[in-house]
Amino acid sequence: MTAQRIYDTVADDFSRVNDLILQRLSSNVPLVQKIAEYIIESGGKRLRPLLVLLTTRALGYDRDDHLKLAAVIEFLHTATLLHDDVVDTSDMRRGRSTANAKWGNAPSVLVGDFLYARAFEMMVELQSLPIMDVLSRATAVIAEGEVLQLMNVKNPDLTEAQYMTVIHNKTAMLFEAASHTGALLAGASPEQAAGLKDYGKHLGLAFQLVDDVLDYQGDAETMGKNVGDDLAEGKTTLPLIHAMAHGAEAERRLIRQAIRKGGLEALPEILEIVSRSGAIEYTMNRAREQAEQARQRLATLPDSEHKTALLELTRVAVARAS
Repeated sequence: MTAQRIYDTVADDFSRVNDLILQRLSSNVPLVQKIAEYIIESGGKRLRPLLVLLTTRALGYDRDDHLKLAAVIEFLHTATLLHDDVVDTSDMRRGRSTANAKWGNAPSVLVGDFLYARAFEMMVELQSLPIMDVLSRATAVIAEGEVLQLMNVKNPDLTEAQYMTVIHNKTAMLFEAASHTGALLAGASPEQAAGLKDYGKHLGLAFQLVDDVLDYQGDAETMGKNVGDDLAEGKTTLPLIHAMAHGAEAERRLIRQAIRKGGLEALPEILEIVSRSGAIEYTMNRAREQAEQARQRLATLPDSEHKTALLELTRVAVARAS
C-alpha cells in the first residue's frame, strides 16, 4: 500500500471533512477567515484527522460524527501551528510564508484563539463527555509542551528523557488524542481504545523523531523549511544530544556553544559531527522502535483495508528519511 493509497481508503470521508472545515471557518471578521483559510489550505498532510477517519472506519463506524471529530482535531492542530510560529518567530512553513510573517504576530495569535474556540464549539456538538475529556486534557498537555520547549531553548543540557517528554507533549499528544477519540466515538472495547491511544502516541513520536533527523539532512524543497532551522532557534534535539554524548570534547564544546548562541555559523561543522557520531542512525533507530510499538498496538483490530492503512502509516513515518 502506497502513501496515497492510505488516503484513498477514506477519500470520500476526507473530501467531506475538507468541506466541513471550510464551512466552519466562516467568520464575520474577514481577516479571521482569510488567515484561517490560508493556514488550513497551506498543503499539510492532515495526518491527525486522517487518524480519526482510519481509526473509526477500522472499527466499523458507519455514521457521520467522525467527520466533525476529524475537523476538530485539524482545528486544534492548526491553532497550535499559528501560535508555534509566533513563539518561534518562524517565517516559513510547508514552503510558504507563515501567517505571522504575512499579517503579524497579533492577528496570528488571535486567529489561533478563534480556531481553538471553533474546535471546542464543535466538540460540544458531539455530545460525548469522554471525548471532551480527552481533547481538553490533550490541549492542556500540548500547551505545556510548548512551554517546556520554550524553557529549554538554548539549553545544551537537555537530557534524552527530557527531550522525549517535550516531543510527546508538543507533537505526539495530538496524534494520541486523534486515534483515542476516534476509538471512543466508534464504541471500541476498552482494550481496543487503550491500544489505539498508544498507537497514536508511538506514531507521533516516530514522526517527530524523523522530523528532527531531517533538520540535519533534509532540504527546504522537501521539508518546507531549511536544514539547521532547529539549531538556528537553539533547540536541542536528539541528534545533537547523541552527538554531544559521543563526540570528542572539542566537538561537544562546539555544539554546546552553537545551541547557546543560536544561528547557523557552525552548521557545516555540526553537520559533520552529527553524521560522524552516528546520531542520525541512532535517532532513526529510536523512530523505528516507536513505529514498531505502534504496529503492535493494532493487534486487537479486525483485519480490514483501514487497519492495513494504519499499519502502513507506521512505515511511512520512518520511510521519509530511510
